Amino acid sequence: MMKLLRYLLFPIVPIYYIVTWLRNKLYDWGIKKSTSYNFPVICVGNLSVGGTGKSPMIEYLIRLLKSEHDLATLSRGYKRQTEGFVIADETATASSIGDEPFQFHQKFDDIIVSVDGDRVHGISQLTALGKPPEIILLDDAFQHRKVKAGFNILLTAFDDLYTDDILLPTGNLREPRQGAKRADIIVVTKCPENLSEERKRQIENDINPLARQEVFFGRIVYSKSVRNNGDQLDLETLKSRPFTLVTGIANPKPLVAHLKSLGLDFDHLKFKDHHDFSENDIAGLKQKPLIVTTEKDMVRLQPHFKERGLLYYLPIEIRIDRQPEFDTLISNFVK
Repeated sequence: MMKLLRYLLFPIVPIYYIVTWLRNKLYDWGIKKSTSYNFPVICVGNLSVGGTGKSPMIEYLIRLLKSEHDLATLSRGYKRQTEGFVIADETATASSIGDEPFQFHQKFDDIIVSVDGDRVHGISQLTALGKPPEIILLDDAFQHRKVKAGFNILLTAFDDLYTDDILLPTGNLREPRQGAKRADIIVVTKCPENLSEERKRQIENDINPLARQEVFFGRIVYSKSVRNNGDQLDLETLKSRPFTLVTGIANPKPLVAHLKSLGLDFDHLKFKDHHDFSENDIAGLKQKPLIVTTEKDMVRLQPHFKERGLLYYLPIEIRIDRQPEFDTLISNFVK
């Protein structure tokens, strides 16, 4: 029914195109104001709704830069129950700052994790700190044109390329495809491990990057074990244990395919992206003998599961082809 409804809404697509195209042009022409900065601001985003791997990319950049620079992440804090500018502290929760920022906060205690729906205001608050960050990483801000980031990383998923898509509400694009011209780097994420060089060339030809743009290909690397509070289980041991996979992410297909490729047998409970787990949901999940979930879902589920050995998450990282070249581009911009 949802697919049918989206097709029926196709007449709205041209209207959406005109509105988003005009908005971008007003920024391009300088009629709408963009604020630029004299320190490194790196934006990670996409053209489409849905999961393209923004969080793993932000975490990759954190690991790359944090040893030599004071970092801050700035996110909108989607579906948080607070307003305005918030810096994560020891009282932070997924409800107060959002799923992904709380995930960053839990994993990296040596950076500033902040949220603000108004990125310009958020940056001004960060720069006013007694010890302001040297670099700010903007999470999911490609369409936030009020900020003119110094470096833009655009992500597009291998199985849902923006070049093959159309605008909302029938397609998944937030803005016309020519918005990709604002990117400095385009990363095709969630690629299969055995992606051929010929297929890479085909995709790059479809993207048709500008002379100043670089195209990279990344894939998700899954841990060999699931974890929780210092405890871990090898995935191999799950072959003999029934478990339920719980996902509340935009696109769980790659994760499901990976687990099945390991010969694992499991039930899959699929919830919508950023799902708010109700009391009934939690009560039902607690009847399961073992639950495996994503790292993003873990931050919302864990407070409800005090029982040891019931709930685990599968860590992931992004791995990029031509990694030294990618790292050099980032490092050169920062310098």
